[in-house]
Amino acid sequence: MSNTTDNGDKGKTLGLRGGGTETSQVRQSFSHGRTKSVTVERKKKRTFVPKAGSSAAASVARTGGERNLPDAELERRRKALAAAKALEDSSKERQDADRAHKEKMDALRAEKEAREKAVEEAEIARQRKEQEAAEEAARAKAAEAKAAPKPRAAAARDDTQDPAAAQAAASRAEAGKPVASKRNAGKQAEEKKSSRGRGDDDRRRGKLTITQATGADGRQRSMAAMKRRQEREKRKMMGGSNEPREKVVREVQVPDAITVGELANRMAERGAAVVKALMTNGIMATQNQTIDADTAELIVEEFGHKVVRVSDADVEAAIVTVDDDPKDLQTRAPVITIMGHVDHGKTSLLDAIRKTNVVSGEAGGITQHIGAYQITTDGGATLTFLDTPGHAAFTSMRARGAQVTDVVILVVAADDSVMPQTIEAIHHAKAAGVPMIVAINKIDRPGADPQKVRTELLQHEVIVEKMSGDVLDVEVSAVTGKGLDVLIENIALQAELLELKANPDRPAEGAVIEAQLDVGRGPVATVLVQNGTLKRGDIFVVGEQWGKVRALINDQGERVEEAGPSVPVEVLGLNGTPEAGDVLNVVVDENKAREISEYRQQVAKDKKAALGAATTLDQLLAQKKADENVTELPILVKADVQGSAEAIVQAMEKVGNDEVRVRVLHSGVGAITESDVTLAEASGAPIIGFNVRANAPAREGANQKGVEIRYYSIIYDLVDDIKAAASGLLSAEIKETFIGYAEIKEVFKVSNVGKVAGCVVTEGVARREAGVRLLRDNVVIHEGKLKTLKRFKDEVKEVQGGQECGMAFENYEDIRQGDVIEIFETEEIERTLT
Repeated sequence: MSNTTDNGDKGKTLGLRGGGTETSQVRQSFSHGRTKSVTVERKKKRTFVPKAGSSAAASVARTGGERNLPDAELERRRKALAAAKALEDSSKERQDADRAHKEKMDALRAEKEAREKAVEEAEIARQRKEQEAAEEAARAKAAEAKAAPKPRAAAARDDTQDPAAAQAAASRAEAGKPVASKRNAGKQAEEKKSSRGRGDDDRRRGKLTITQATGADGRQRSMAAMKRRQEREKRKMMGGSNEPREKVVREVQVPDAITVGELANRMAERGAAVVKALMTNGIMATQNQTIDADTAELIVEEFGHKVVRVSDADVEAAIVTVDDDPKDLQTRAPVITIMGHVDHGKTSLLDAIRKTNVVSGEAGGITQHIGAYQITTDGGATLTFLDTPGHAAFTSMRARGAQVTDVVILVVAADDSVMPQTIEAIHHAKAAGVPMIVAINKIDRPGADPQKVRTELLQHEVIVEKMSGDVLDVEVSAVTGKGLDVLIENIALQAELLELKANPDRPAEGAVIEAQLDVGRGPVATVLVQNGTLKRGDIFVVGEQWGKVRALINDQGERVEEAGPSVPVEVLGLNGTPEAGDVLNVVVDENKAREISEYRQQVAKDKKAALGAATTLDQLLAQKKADENVTELPILVKADVQGSAEAIVQAMEKVGNDEVRVRVLHSGVGAITESDVTLAEASGAPIIGFNVRANAPAREGANQKGVEIRYYSIIYDLVDDIKAAASGLLSAEIKETFIGYAEIKEVFKVSNVGKVAGCVVTEGVARREAGVRLLRDNVVIHEGKLKTLKRFKDEVKEVQGGQECGMAFENYEDIRQGDVIEIFETEEIERTLT
C-alpha cells in the first residue's frame, strides 16, 4: 500500500511499503505419539522506504517544506533508512534459518517415531507368537493331566483365574521364560511411552541443576559411601565384582574398660554395627558409653577378630625406660646435699660458697624448704647444691635430699658437736648409700673442739681420715671463709672418683625436690633433672599430675629453654600440685600423659578405699571403744610448699598421748580459701596457715562464722602452740591428801537434820570443806561431803585431833557406831604434753 501527496510541480515522496502477513505450517507433537499440523501467521513490520525518484523527491522537498533542512540532517536520515533496511534483511535471514532447523527437527522426530513404532509392533508380534505357542503347550499339558487327580488347593487356585491365562503361564514357565500377559504387554507399552515422553521432557527441561545431579530429594552421599562406591567400581573393573571381600582379622587390645566407639575404631568396624551387636546380646549402650572387658571380648570375637587382653597398668609402658649406650654418656655435675642439725650453719656455709645471703631471707633464721642451687668454682667445675632443713619436723625432706644426691656434706658445729638431727642425717646418708664429707663448722668460736666432733662421730660408725678412716673431714668457718677452698677441692675429688655420667640426648627424667601453688604462676615444681634434657614444650607426667612445660626458671630466676642432667629448675605448666619426691618423666603426647595421670589417681583412690575398708567388725568396735577414750583436736593445715605441709602433718602426728591427739582434717598447698573456712566451721577446727594468708572471701567468712585462723612462719612455734592447745584438752590430775581420821562413838537422831554421828578426831584434823569416806571394817561404803560439822552446838570449820565433834553426811544416813571416817582434800594439777 502506498500513499502519494500532491505538492504543485511536485515529484514522488517517501511512502509506506511492506506490511501484510506470512503463513507457514508447523507440526505439533503430543503424548502417545500423536501429532497435529497447524498454520501459523506472522505479521510483517511496516517500514518507510524511499520510492522511485527519491532524489527528485528530495530536491522537491528541499525546494518545498524541507528546503531549509541542513545536509547533516539529510545524511542522518539516509543512514537511518539504510540501518532499517539492513535490520529487515537480517530478520528475514534468521527466520529462514529457524524455519529450516524446525523442518529438520520435525523430520528427525518423525523418523524416530517410525522406528519406535516398528520396534513396538515387532515386540507385540513376538509376544503374540510366544503366547500362541504357550497356549498350545498348555492345552497339550492339560489334556495329559485330565486323568491325574488334582489337589484341592490347586483346584481352588485354578478356579479363580482364567484357564487360557493359566495355560499361557504354564507354557511360559515350561519354556523358562517370564510370564507375559496382555495386561503386562499393555503396561510395558505404556511405560515405554511414558519414558519416551519423559525423554522429551528432559530434552526440553534445560540446564542440569545440582539437585538433579545429586538426587531428586536433595540428599548427598557421605564420604564413606563415596569411598565404598569407588572400591566397588574398582573391583568391578578388575573383574572381581563377584568375588567375596577377604575379611581382615585384627588383634584388638581390650583393657579393663573401654568405650563402644573406641572398640569400633580398634576393630575398624562401623560404630552402628557394634551398637547393633551389643543390642543383639541384650546390652543397650551408645557409642560414648563404657563396657567392661568381658563384654568387649565377646563383641570382638563375634566380629571375627583376635582379643589381646591388657591391664590398666600397661599405660605406664608409655614412659620410655631405655638403657643408655655408654657412647652416649657424658660427664655431669655432682649433686651435693648439705645436711646436719638445726643451727649448725648449713645455710651459712652454702651462702659462703655461693657468696650470697640466703639466711637473712629465712624466717627465724632456719631453713624450712629444700633449696636447690648451682655454682661454678674458680676452676670451672659446676656443682649443684641442695640445702635441707635441720629441724626435727623435716625428716622426710632430709631423706628425700639424700635419695637424689651424689655426695652428702654433714655439717657439725665444733662448739655443739653431734646432735639428734646429726645422727638422723648420718642414717639417711647410709641408707642412700652415698659418700659423706664431714664439714666441722664454727671453728672460729671460742668453745670450738673439732677433735670432740671426730671422737663422737666414732660412736655412729663415721670414721674420718684423721682417725684412720675413709671419710673426708674439713674444718671450715662460714663467717671467716676458712677451709672453704679445701672443702670444694674435696667435693671435686669425690665427684671425680664417682665418675658421674648421664645421657643428655633422651627424654628427661627428674625428681621433684619441692612443689608449691603460686598465686600468679599456678602449680610450680622444683625439679632436679637426673637424666636427659627437659625442654620447653615437653609433655610430662609427675606423680598423679601431668603437664606441658610452659617455662623453665633456673636458680638465678632467669628463664631458660632447656635443663640438662644435674640442673635444678622450676617447672611451670602443671595441671595440679605434685607431691615432693615424685618422679618426672617426659612422654610422647598429651593423651598418654592424661591417661597415665588418670590411672595413677584411680590407683591412689582405690588404695585409700582399700585401707578404709580392710577392717573387720571386731576391729571397728575396738577402734570406736578406743576413740571414746581419746579426745581429738582437729586442725586444718595450709602451707606455702608441699614439703612444709608434709613436715607439719608428720609433726602433728607425734603430738599427743593415749588421751589426746591432734587430727589433721585437711592439708594442702596455697592460700586459705573459702572452702577451707567452710570445712573448719563444720568440724569446729582452727586453720593453721604456714607462710600463707587467707584471701578476702575467706577472711570475711571466718569473721562471720567464728573460725580461728592462726598464721605461722616458724615451724617450732607452730608445734609449741599446738602442743599447748592439746594440753588444754587433757583432764587435770587429781591429787588427794589425807588430813585426818575420826571414829564414830555414838549416833544421834536430830529433828530437821537427820542422823548425826558423835565422833572423836583420832588423827589429824577434820575440815568442813574436805571430802570424807565412810569405812566399815576397812571397806569404803560411802564417799561424799559433810553436811555439818559441829563442836558442841556451834557450827565450826575445823576440829583438831583429840577433840569431839558432830558430823552429818550429805544425802547419806546409814551410819553406825564404830565406823571410821576418813577425811581428805583434793588438788587439781594441770598436765602438759611433752
